[in-house]
Amino acid sequence: MDKILEGLVSSSHPLPVKRVIVRRVVESAETPLSQAQCRAMFALSTRLILQGPDSFQRQVGRQVLEAYARFHRDEFEAFFNRGLVLGLLQRGYGGLGSRDPAILDYVQAGLRLIISCPSVLELFALLQVEALRMVCERPAPPLCARLCQLLGDFPQCLPRGRKLSLAFCQQLVRSIAHFQSQGSRESELRLYVSQVTQVSGLLRSIWKAEPDTLLPSLQELFAVISSTDTSFEPSVALASLVQHIPLQMITVLIRSLTTDPNVKDASMTQALCRMIDWLSWPLAQHVETWVIALLKGLAAVQKFTILIDVTLLKIELVFNRLWFPLVRPGALAVLSHMLLSFQHSPEAFHLLVPHVVNLVHSFKNNGLPSSAAFLVQLTELIHCMMYHYSGFPELYEPILEAIKELPKPSEEKIKLILNQSAWTSQSSSLPSCLSRFSGKSETGKTGLVNLGNTCYMNSVIQALFMATDFRRHVLSLNLNGCNSLMRKLQHLFAFLAHTQREAYAPRIFFEASRPPWFTPRSQQDCSEYLRFLLDRLHEEERTLKALSSAKPSENMMSSESLAQETANKAQVFTEAPCTGGEERTLIEKMFGGKLQTSICCLNCKSTSQKEEAFTDLSLAFCPLTSLDNVDMRSITHSSEVKDDCMVQTGIVASSPVEESALDISLAVSDRCETVMNEGILKDHLPAELNSANVTDSDLYRVQDTKNVSQKPVSENTPSVTDLLNYFLAPEILNGDNKYYCEKCTSLQNAEKIMQIMEEPEYLILTLLRFSYDPKCHIRRKILDNVSLPLILELPVKRTASSLGVVSKGWSVDIEFSDTGENLAKKLKPSGAEEACCPELVPYVLSSVVVHSGISSESGHYYSYARNITGSGPSLGLCHQSKNMALASHGSLLAGEVSHAVIENDLDANEMSKEWFLFNDSRVTFTSFQSVQKITSRFPKDTAYVLLYKKQNCSNGFNANSANGLWVNGDPPLQKELMDAITKDNKLYLQEQELSARTQALQAASTSCSFRPNGFDDNDPPGSCGPTGGGGGGGFSTIGRLVF
Repeated sequence: MDKILEGLVSSSHPLPVKRVIVRRVVESAETPLSQAQCRAMFALSTRLILQGPDSFQRQVGRQVLEAYARFHRDEFEAFFNRGLVLGLLQRGYGGLGSRDPAILDYVQAGLRLIISCPSVLELFALLQVEALRMVCERPAPPLCARLCQLLGDFPQCLPRGRKLSLAFCQQLVRSIAHFQSQGSRESELRLYVSQVTQVSGLLRSIWKAEPDTLLPSLQELFAVISSTDTSFEPSVALASLVQHIPLQMITVLIRSLTTDPNVKDASMTQALCRMIDWLSWPLAQHVETWVIALLKGLAAVQKFTILIDVTLLKIELVFNRLWFPLVRPGALAVLSHMLLSFQHSPEAFHLLVPHVVNLVHSFKNNGLPSSAAFLVQLTELIHCMMYHYSGFPELYEPILEAIKELPKPSEEKIKLILNQSAWTSQSSSLPSCLSRFSGKSETGKTGLVNLGNTCYMNSVIQALFMATDFRRHVLSLNLNGCNSLMRKLQHLFAFLAHTQREAYAPRIFFEASRPPWFTPRSQQDCSEYLRFLLDRLHEEERTLKALSSAKPSENMMSSESLAQETANKAQVFTEAPCTGGEERTLIEKMFGGKLQTSICCLNCKSTSQKEEAFTDLSLAFCPLTSLDNVDMRSITHSSEVKDDCMVQTGIVASSPVEESALDISLAVSDRCETVMNEGILKDHLPAELNSANVTDSDLYRVQDTKNVSQKPVSENTPSVTDLLNYFLAPEILNGDNKYYCEKCTSLQNAEKIMQIMEEPEYLILTLLRFSYDPKCHIRRKILDNVSLPLILELPVKRTASSLGVVSKGWSVDIEFSDTGENLAKKLKPSGAEEACCPELVPYVLSSVVVHSGISSESGHYYSYARNITGSGPSLGLCHQSKNMALASHGSLLAGEVSHAVIENDLDANEMSKEWFLFNDSRVTFTSFQSVQKITSRFPKDTAYVLLYKKQNCSNGFNANSANGLWVNGDPPLQKELMDAITKDNKLYLQEQELSARTQALQAASTSCSFRPNGFDDNDPPGSCGPTGGGGGGGFSTIGRLVF
């Protein structure tokens, strides 16, 4: 029969005839045959299966083998024995090599036929050994897939025993690492992917049946991808294994990898790069999850060098994967994390900028819903990056044009995304006993390191930094090549905005801005420091402008280089978007106002007036009786010169003064005068001053006793409004303080009135809390609580010529050289009274500097602040205040009339806005309620310096933000500044990494000692100690009162 069959299949008869005869041969298998005949048929069918030249002969071989083996099972069991199988697997068959998948096909078919025979157990044992041997020989994908299919159908052939099973899994992992696709056509790639899927499926089955093999298999996987051997590149097919790893193991595995001291940086870098390459594998699931988890794990243990290298090396590859829909979701997730966490430098983002526009246009053009959804996500990512690195408008213009029609995330959402994604915000995987450097707090704000009793500077700088319009002006100045104090302030502001550090050490700025009479490492008055700082900045700018205008006349074109130098200096304090011939300094623009002092002789009724510039108003506390009747005041002035600080209430008309070019405050002493609040008295108007003599100042007076007593804050707690009204209330000069009238040529009783003529953009109010005690020769602190209104309305006198026009400049020339003479002698009599129309100018509270302690020589300063722009229409204050001012002149009180209207409208809007508490290195979220209740909760913590922002009817700072180039609202930084910040951020990450590695090495051999965050340094001599109070938002006294 075998001879007939062999001749038939090789004959030239038609195929239908051959099939008829083959069917009869198969049917004859039921007839009894001798053992030799059966063996001949089995041998023939085996040869046809393995060596048949065409598919017909191979099919005939399989049909005959199956039929005769079923009816002659004993004979087939004897034929299909251990020797045959071993020979096939090790030597092949004839010209067919042992590594041909057809061998495994034949073995699998034979196993099915003898599955019920006892000898199959011997074959299972043989195949367990042979399977391990085969995977150790790194079979090609087709053979390995065929082997795995056989082992999947017959799990009895899998290596048994923990060692053999573990070895098989590890070797199978290494076999996958050697897989390479043999073609590039789609059909070939699909076949390759299916083969890899077959192999990874077997591993999944083993891991599920024997969980003990999973972790060693993954260790082998990591060993493969972390290899630094350049002669071997593991296959991307390893990505197929990731989807079979339980996600619950992420935490354990990542912690094990990132904290293992035996894993070198080079190996970890290789492993991470290869995992990112896995994003190209089309069917792999959860690859992006593991990649992001490893990135976060490395950030948690401060291995920033690896993260920087990998990001710069692979960011473009990840971006390119966005072009392929099949792998786009995972690629976008990894790209988002890599970009958002790489916050110390724009380098990674700028590698992608040239390719963004093309990708956006591609997404727009294909019209697929999935592409539209991904485009929205990509746009959000791009906005976040341009917000964080806003100093490159020339790079971002094409991108902004391409995405202008797509939704833009809110600034709050962008900040939240950036804060959560930064490397320094990742939770640590180190043991809890290990302290580590921390990045910025959850607020996204940067603290200032206390350099030794420098809290007075830190609190002021943070308040100025949070003055949004002022900060933007400073950052927009072109100061390259200038070593001025303004340049140092710009440098400090830039670092506060962009550094990755939790707290920045302002050593250079402190040394440059510290007043010469301030003793280093001793507590000072923050108000005095603020005045000195603003005065220095103002004078410096005036000097540079004067030099730039004087040089051309002194050296008429002496040389081209000299001319260039002059031109450069002329532009030093010119903002990048230059607007023309503004002569005012930046300090004048932001903080400068004008105050008019009028003195009316009560004898001859002649009036003298003088206008002076101010940058802050110093508000004295009213005597208790003054709250009931504050129509007029008679002030006994007393001055004491101290070595530490200056606190003033107003202009002293009877004493000579020495002022700088700009009268920084209404204080007129050289440096250090104080007001004896104990000597402040209030008198009623004399009978001579009847209703016929009432002047314009009555429009600014506080209401009568009845109205004042109705105010809740006046029952027990005075408000800033009360102190401001008291400051502006008329004052009677009599007794020893009589006024010398030039018309009467004698000392006469007089009425002094102060009126604000021009309001500043930022109103600085200093509460005079330190009064001089002549008995003890110390300055005592007034601990009275003061209510802080969120909205303050400042009465400003408008002349007829300026009605309807809010002055934005110092339009009246001030003779600064005259301010050093006796004020009374310089006041010039005025003619007829100018018609005026007082106006209430609305201000919103921007920041509060708090002093904690009981004396000016000790204690602690911290500040509350929030971001407020110059935008007014949203609050609706401008229109309301003007209407109210015109409606009722008789009720124009500072903050009196429209509080009920405005505060009701703003409660929901303003109260919910974020406030920040700046306490040296620590920055935390807080609320306006905390600001209001600080003194009631901590009696030694009192508001000292207040900054109010004027609510203009148009944005106070209009630059390129209109066209979208100022993505985050702040101007682009100069390249020199951005480079310095990038360099320092990288240094900071290296410091963190070094610290983490040192701690990890010491953790095993030393006991852990934990020092809580917030300790700036040890208590220096003469520092705060217990006198600093206990406030500041609830921080511990020990941690908070270290200066």
